[in-house]
Amino acid sequence: MNASMDHGFGRPGFAVIPVLDLRGGRVVRARRGERSSYAPIATPLAKGSAPDAVARGLCDAWPATILYVADLDAIIDGAAPDLAALRAIAHACPGVALWVDAGFGEPVGVDAFLATGLGRPVIGSESQTEAGLAARLGDRIVLSLDTRGTERLGPQALHDDPSLWPPEVIAMTLAQVGAGRGPDLAALAALRARAPACRLYAAGGVRGPDDLKALRAAGIAGALVASALHDGTLSRADAADLA
Repeated sequence: MNASMDHGFGRPGFAVIPVLDLRGGRVVRARRGERSSYAPIATPLAKGSAPDAVARGLCDAWPATILYVADLDAIIDGAAPDLAALRAIAHACPGVALWVDAGFGEPVGVDAFLATGLGRPVIGSESQTEAGLAARLGDRIVLSLDTRGTERLGPQALHDDPSLWPPEVIAMTLAQVGAGRGPDLAALAALRARAPACRLYAAGGVRGPDDLKALRAAGIAGALVASALHDGTLSRADAADLA
């Protein structure tokens, strides 16, 4: 199946979803959600920081069926989605679906992106001015509930009311990203208890296979991972234990 035709709906089992953060047409290294300090990535998985090269390296490092792409120029500056970079990533990893956060805050932007066939939009709570967009779009999108420390980003109603959530939800703990502290299992358990029918994905803090096993044991549907793959604490050899 061509990645451009597959929206990347969650599948049974535990999903490990490699992450690419884009800034200025390059892949950058995420550190604790401090986006102004993100620099082009240096990784043993690829030569340079071109999106297609890093995507190919991630797919070689893990048998991924989905890649998550955060377009930071779109999220931070309101730029249009970097379609050229997304096409390059899709071409580099055929058969792998893309989940794309490009600061979507209006239905027209989501519809325009869906029309490109490049992936499934991620609706980040930090990019919302009102709480209802994710509910209106349903399973066409993935919702990311964004937090930084104790601060819940975006409309509070979106965090408080599970009836506004689509079937798949990412718990994006920005302060944990690239920090090597491990996922916040207590917070994830609380979210899952509020919406047990949702498939909940953890984002931020995964250090290696033990964290993935703990998340799976807690009923989490999957995890977004970057640093552990680039640093080599998680590799394709670990995938069999999570099958």
